[in-house]
Amino acid sequence: MVKFGLQFKATLENITNVHPVGDDFRWFLKLKCGNCGEVPDKWQYINLMDSVPLKGGRGSASMVQKCKLCSRENSIDILRDTITPYNAEDSDRFKTMVQFECRGLEPIDFQPQAGFGAQGAESGTPFPEINLQEGDWTDYDEKISESVGIYEVTSQFIKC
Repeated sequence: MVKFGLQFKATLENITNVHPVGDDFRWFLKLKCGNCGEVPDKWQYINLMDSVPLKGGRGSASMVQKCKLCSRENSIDILRDTITPYNAEDSDRFKTMVQFECRGLEPIDFQPQAGFGAQGAESGTPFPEINLQEGDWTDYDEKISESVGIYEVTSQFIKC
């Protein structure tokens, strides 16, 4: 089994503590089969609520799938304790936001969507419903009379 870290990078304006909200947060990934290299066309999502038993009683994973090309059974599991917020001081730098434990799969791309939360860097104003699918998000923090935003969202995976 191999661990991969999802590194998140964005430019933050008057915002901090960008994080996935809830166990039902969907991590949309493109996954490559480690055996044959097949990459399905569609995005697949995993979340902390899903738990599928592994063959042979070896525990469970967030997702177990059989490769359509080579029929190998692969799995990926979200490591709950590795989920970390992206803060104002992390702005414009890659930071590992979560790790995945993979057996036979390699995550190669991440598509941020809805389900993120954050708070005003100075005011602490909560912003509980952030959608990053477009790569940018903006709002207005009435407590400080300033705009807030998350811009130029990018990501990469690293082996841990």
